[in-house]
Amino acid sequence: MPKRRTAVPPEYLASLINLRVIGGAFVVASCMLLTLLGLLWATRSASPAGIQSTAVMNLIPAETMAAPGRESPGSTGLTQTVPPSPPPGVIAVGAYVQIKGTAGSGLRFREQPGLEAPVLLLGAEAEVFQVKEGPQDADGYVWWYLVGPYDPARHGWAVANYLEVVQNP
Repeated sequence: MPKRRTAVPPEYLASLINLRVIGGAFVVASCMLLTLLGLLWATRSASPAGIQSTAVMNLIPAETMAAPGRESPGSTGLTQTVPPSPPPGVIAVGAYVQIKGTAGSGLRFREQPGLEAPVLLLGAEAEVFQVKEGPQDADGYVWWYLVGPYDPARHGWAVANYLEVVQNP
């Protein structure tokens, strides 16, 4: 005798697999995921959080087309008067000096005394340095080797015309 199949009640199948519930849950989960990704993208920062970078830059003006020996070492090529050299004996090794008289353009520190020597850095108006060597005469100027008291990496030869002795740096 052939076996008789018993019919499964539809309520039983509906309780096992409800495709509408599964589909709805998938749609809701997808919407939530897309919303979360959209919020993360909209609130992202331009740089990684917690990382800050600081650029350190020494600006050195480009050399001008002035004839050698005609430029003033503290200028950027603009016409300005060179202050007179300080009286002899005012600046001495071990003294502290301040850059003065550059009209805000700063003073070039060079690798060696002389206008043709490579520029190492640009000292700012009113910046203080300690005299370590000198004096040396070159290109019609008196040069002193200066070192920054707070940053020994700031050093070089500078013209005495733009230096003023200070008592307490």
